[in-house]
Amino acid sequence: MTTAEHSCPKCANQMEQGFVIDNTQGMQIVSHWCSGQPKKSFWTGTKLSTERRIPIGTFRCVSCGFLESYAMKEFEAQ
Repeated sequence: MTTAEHSCPKCANQMEQGFVIDNTQGMQIVSHWCSGQPKKSFWTGTKLSTERRIPIGTFRCVSCGFLESYAMKEFEAQ
């Protein structure tokens, strides 16, 4: 999925690819989508399985700032 494939659904201008950052203890990571309902964990706050995590890529309109997000494996950090 590339920027060339996206035009803003609000104002029809170009959208640029990016991502949303999650700040953790001393780290910055790409946000992920997880299937199912969250379950509490005493140690980590939320239990989850790594195979259920899909990275989120976000496109931003260069004109109006509209954000559009997609959960796809191709957005995995490299």
